[in-house]
Amino acid sequence: MIVREILVTSALPYANGYIHLGHLVEYIQTDIWARAMKAQGHQVTYVCADDAHGTAIMLKAEANGITPEEQIASVKASHEADFAKFLINFDNYHSTHSEENKHFSELIYRRLNGAGHISTKDVEQLFDPEKQLFLADRFVKGTCPECGALDQYGDNCEVCGTTYDATDLKDPYSTLSDATPVLKTSKHYFFDLPEFEQFLKDWTRSDNRLQTSVANKLQEWFDAGLTSWDISRDAPYFGFQIPDTPSDEPDKYFYVWLDAPVGYMASFKNLCDKRAGTENELDFDRYWMQENEHKTEVYHFIGKDIVYFHALFWPAMLAGSEFRTPTGVFAHGFLMVNGEKMSKSRGTFIKAETYAEHLHPEYLRYYFASKLSDKVEDINLDLEDFMQKVNSDLVGKVVNIASRSAGFIVKKYDGMLSDVCVESELLEDITKTGDAIAAAYENREFSRAMRLIMQCADKANEYIDEKKPWSLAKQEGTEQEVQDVCSVAINIFRQLMVYLAPVLPELTANAKEFLNIDDLSFASRNQWLLGHKINKFKPLMQRIEEKDVAAMVEASKESLAQNATPVANADNISAKKNTPSAKEADTDTNAEQADYIGIEDFAKVEMKVAHVLECNHVEGADKLLQFTLNVGEDQPRNVFSGIRKFYEPEQLVDKKVICVTNLAPRKMKFGVSEGMVLSTGDPKTGLTVVTLPDDCVVGDVLA
Repeated sequence: MIVREILVTSALPYANGYIHLGHLVEYIQTDIWARAMKAQGHQVTYVCADDAHGTAIMLKAEANGITPEEQIASVKASHEADFAKFLINFDNYHSTHSEENKHFSELIYRRLNGAGHISTKDVEQLFDPEKQLFLADRFVKGTCPECGALDQYGDNCEVCGTTYDATDLKDPYSTLSDATPVLKTSKHYFFDLPEFEQFLKDWTRSDNRLQTSVANKLQEWFDAGLTSWDISRDAPYFGFQIPDTPSDEPDKYFYVWLDAPVGYMASFKNLCDKRAGTENELDFDRYWMQENEHKTEVYHFIGKDIVYFHALFWPAMLAGSEFRTPTGVFAHGFLMVNGEKMSKSRGTFIKAETYAEHLHPEYLRYYFASKLSDKVEDINLDLEDFMQKVNSDLVGKVVNIASRSAGFIVKKYDGMLSDVCVESELLEDITKTGDAIAAAYENREFSRAMRLIMQCADKANEYIDEKKPWSLAKQEGTEQEVQDVCSVAINIFRQLMVYLAPVLPELTANAKEFLNIDDLSFASRNQWLLGHKINKFKPLMQRIEEKDVAAMVEASKESLAQNATPVANADNISAKKNTPSAKEADTDTNAEQADYIGIEDFAKVEMKVAHVLECNHVEGADKLLQFTLNVGEDQPRNVFSGIRKFYEPEQLVDKKVICVTNLAPRKMKFGVSEGMVLSTGDPKTGLTVVTLPDDCVVGDVLA
């Protein structure tokens, strides 16, 4: 077997607030993958860090009466504690506010500048005369220039949907001081991204570096035309100063998104220095030098909202500064809770800390694993389904195998398993299934891996139910048969522990003690436990109680209403690292204060089960998909839906969806839309089409 050398990272959480369940999707996904690859015998290093720079952190520290350094140190300690609760096994967790990150950020910049990839130009921005700083769009409000709506942010209007520059707002004011901002010109530094267009087109389509849907999304940006990237910010700013600027110019700082991905390199270098001279030492150049690109592998796990930075800016920066580019960038979708965007008012915007106070973290690890695939799809944490799946799969199926069998072995046979396997064909089948499970893990098809594992568990329980060792034990002359049956069951349980170890490291560690073994690597499954002594069985997992889930939700309502901390990096107008944007953090608690309609109004809405016959892109429309729907009428219906950025057409063909059928037809540039396909979520951060089971009858009216 060839041992692969793999470096894996997760996106860096912003050092401005707590870790919540939305973040944990990514860190659990990455941790499971890293553990699975290690279990298959590969050398895997998993590093991460806090993203610790930017205006938002500077302002947060000022509001708290502490220095930015004190602010980020406190948050980093909180993040590390939360990750430890959820068994995220980083080899190193660092900070972008570090000497290593400063070194590599400056090195990359100097190489890009020396190669002619950096330019400057004057930029006119809104400036807060009281706070004495330039205002990102998130810190400006005013009257929409299109519809006249009041108190709209500096990038788009929530009322009419118009996008604009902050300088277009009427009657603008700073959200930091309420002062009227003034226009001010400043020199900014730009990275010439268009110079790398052909390289990026080739890179994004080669060697399966990206998921197909991500590569297709990037093509839209290529079609629109790449633009130079503003990589500088003016003082005051918490970050690294840009080196080698003219002495007569004001201080310039690297925009947070320039040094944030460099944090991957910095954290790894910090680990290399820590391990220098030990048996586990690592060679930084072996992983990051350009000429070594094919000897080692580097993978980034990220949310779909930061694809642009990781699949365009980052590889271009690396290529332009003579470093290697990632082997793969894997994006995942957002987390929904109970089919809706996480909500503070409903108690479904749940902090990692709050969850861990009420429920075991491994429950969540398993549930996420059962939902995650290699696709860029949002996943839904349905709390009722969560409780039922964990109780059914882990307690009712997996742990039950050991609890039903171990007692007989320990009491009647002093813990000794049979010397031979009387069901070698069954055990061989489950052992061979490990190959498919290992492949599913590597391909990030965790949900497929969990299905295969539960199929093995079902076979074990069916075998026990068929043999009924509890009945055999009451009969004369069946001692050997009871031992043989229970030994088969214990061996299957051991195989399941091998397969579940990347997902449930704590449970499987406890199972190792019960099984009296040291190894749960994938290779170990080929050595069955014959003539082997096990220890007394102790309960490995408790059922989830409904009251504990309810208590967690209730506690989330209180803690988040009282202690809400904006997590978004306000230097970027879009949400990052799977966190709500600053605007969302400000408005989420008011989400239920919209104008009400009466029940008689709602009763007028007719919704029917619809079958998606066709789904296609709409030429000339970058937001629309065109549906051909069978709603149980003589003729199919044509419906346009603004969800193109979240779905590829083939993902929806042949699905059962919900169509509002009595909506007035709308004549559009591309044709007439004869209804509405229902979806949930936020049109800016992620929409999920509501799909129905295959057995739903087309044309049925939904009450």
